[in-house]
Amino acid sequence: MIATATKQPNEICIPLADSRQIYRVEDVDKALEASAPARNEALASFYERMRETGGTRFVVKPSRADSVDPLHESCPNFGEVIEDIRKSLALAVSGNEPVSFAPILLLGEPGIGKTHFARALAERLGTGYHFVSMSSLTAGWILSGASAQWNHAKPGKVAQALVGGELANPVIVLDEVDKAGGDARYDPLGPLYELLEHDTARRFRDEYVDVEMDASHLLWVTTANDERNIPEPILNRMNVYVVPRPDADESFMIACRLYRDIVSAHDWGFPMDPPQDVMECLASLPPRSQRRALMSAFGSAKLAGRDRLAADDLDSYRPGSKRKIGF
Repeated sequence: MIATATKQPNEICIPLADSRQIYRVEDVDKALEASAPARNEALASFYERMRETGGTRFVVKPSRADSVDPLHESCPNFGEVIEDIRKSLALAVSGNEPVSFAPILLLGEPGIGKTHFARALAERLGTGYHFVSMSSLTAGWILSGASAQWNHAKPGKVAQALVGGELANPVIVLDEVDKAGGDARYDPLGPLYELLEHDTARRFRDEYVDVEMDASHLLWVTTANDERNIPEPILNRMNVYVVPRPDADESFMIACRLYRDIVSAHDWGFPMDPPQDVMECLASLPPRSQRRALMSAFGSAKLAGRDRLAADDLDSYRPGSKRKIGF
């Protein structure tokens, strides 16, 4: 059965169609029986959940290759990435296949919008996403689970996404992969050697669950500031995009889009058209700081009894102020 939505301007038009078998319930039954003597209640409960939800999941199929085009406005400095994704979507539409693209690494300095783009991409694709901050990881079991024999062990993020979600192809955002650290024996990037390769991902086995799963439909988007801390075999498994800092025109475009998004989400009484002088001031800030600056400016305007922003509302965010704003 295919669920579709009526196409409206600037809206997603991607149907849900078909399903894929992610794991076999028969394998879950065998694993449950094999684990019975040890009687790990948490593991038994997870197996029961797998049985209840069944082993099949929906896959999102694109209906149009241009469904990601609005990203050109909100994330104009990601043009190369967007165009390559459009090519992948065009192939998927042509073959009536699920959304699929090679694992992506967004490489660039802090504050240019890498994480925002990853989330916005998932929204445009309609797949949903799971976010993992790699800077806080010190062991590979976070992604691929730890043996049930260990105390406080649990399934990894991949198994949780596949078992707990309705879709087989959500976006998995691995943020700051270059900052993952820890004991080399428990390399947090270790599971990616398997998960980023289509053939081996089809036979992924979470160490905690110990049931073969098909993780080949997952859509991987990773971010990093410096590729030197990422092993070469991992880099070779991804399409690497060096994302530039937005230029003046692009930064102005981002500021205007952000202004409209905030105004449309709240009933504060501000006009939908952003004031030119305020947007020019806002464009001097990195994308990461623009939202904070805007929210502060909206509050300042309301305290002054105004329903329109003034350039002075951004004074505390101007270069030279005590507030530190940087890329």
